[in-house]
Amino acid sequence: MYGQSIGIKTKSLDSLIVHLKRGLPVSSLTKLSHQMGVSENKLASTVNVAQRTLTRRKKEGRFKTDESERVLRIARIFERSIEIMGSLELAQQWFRSPAKGLGGKTPLDYSDTEPGAREVEAMLHRIEHGVFS
Repeated sequence: MYGQSIGIKTKSLDSLIVHLKRGLPVSSLTKLSHQMGVSENKLASTVNVAQRTLTRRKKEGRFKTDESERVLRIARIFERSIEIMGSLELAQQWFRSPAKGLGGKTPLDYSDTEPGAREVEAMLHRIEHGVFS
């Protein structure tokens, strides 16, 4: 299942791609921020959407494709962290806590770029397999 935390319930990669190309609804960011327990502004900053752009997108109703992909990136990592940590609360705490393996940054802050997000995913993989991170 793809994108549950942002309100998309699809098992098909093709359907997910259609959603992304059309642009995710701005409400997906709001849903994800509530799920993660972070402010909408903090999450928008993490996905590199400026406040003025967010205001504009709220009027338009949808994100652009590239913005949608960045929202999905965070949602995917967060959903994975819930699976590995075992609960929403533990995943929220982990995402907001500084990690030595990320140079003292939080997983949320480190996920603001694709390479950073990949490192956060690698850290989750190590945690899942009991490797000290």
